[in-house]
Amino acid sequence: MRDLKSRVAYLQGLSAGLDLDTGSKENKLLSGIIEVLNDFAHSMSDLEDGHEQLENLLESIDEDLYQLEDEIYEEDNADYHEVDCPGCGETVYFDAGIIEADDIIEVTCPNCGEVVFSNDHTYLSESNPKEYNEQLTGSAAGAEEEDI
Repeated sequence: MRDLKSRVAYLQGLSAGLDLDTGSKENKLLSGIIEVLNDFAHSMSDLEDGHEQLENLLESIDEDLYQLEDEIYEEDNADYHEVDCPGCGETVYFDAGIIEADDIIEVTCPNCGEVVFSNDHTYLSESNPKEYNEQLTGSAAGAEEEDI
């Protein structure tokens, strides 16, 4: 829009160089149009400056929000367990409190509906005790100790 201001300034200079008679109706009209164009050019410049400031502010807020989301979701993930569905391979997250819950709770895969964890301690322990232990602790079982 800087170009708009310079073009209006050119028209102002042109009208001043032509030494237009301000007494005629046509010249008054041209002078009025040039003044209005000048006002528009200044208004557009002010709008562009305001837009740039808002854009910078929005970018700053977006960066702050991104950092805040990282902090919040990082804390939230600490209270959840992660299990891979044996049916479809989808990773399923569930609240760690389910493991210690008194009621029997089954966690199903949202993708295929297969039960991926049950806190009744029979679901996976009967089929594969090592896998149950891995899912319960969230990591692979360590090496077994040998009696010496």
